[in-house]
Amino acid sequence: MSTRGVNFLDKWMADHLPNAMTDDPAAISDLADQAMKAAARDGIHPDEISEEVGSVFKAIFDAMQYREGGLAD
Repeated sequence: MSTRGVNFLDKWMADHLPNAMTDDPAAISDLADQAMKAAARDGIHPDEISEEVGSVFKAIFDAMQYREGGLAD
C-alpha cells in the first residue's frame, strides 16, 4: 500500500477543491479526473491512491461535504 498516493490526494484536494460546496456528481467526477491526471503527471499510479482511499470520487465527495470542519463519521 502507498501512503504516497493518499498524501498526494490529500494535498491535491487542499490545493484544488473549490471554495463552494457541491454535491453535483458531474462536478465531483471532473475533480476526480483532474486529480488522477495530476497524479499521473507526478508519476503516481492510480493504484497507489485507490489502494488507500478506494474511490477517488467518494473521497472528494466526502471532503466537499465535511469541508466546514470536523471529522467525517
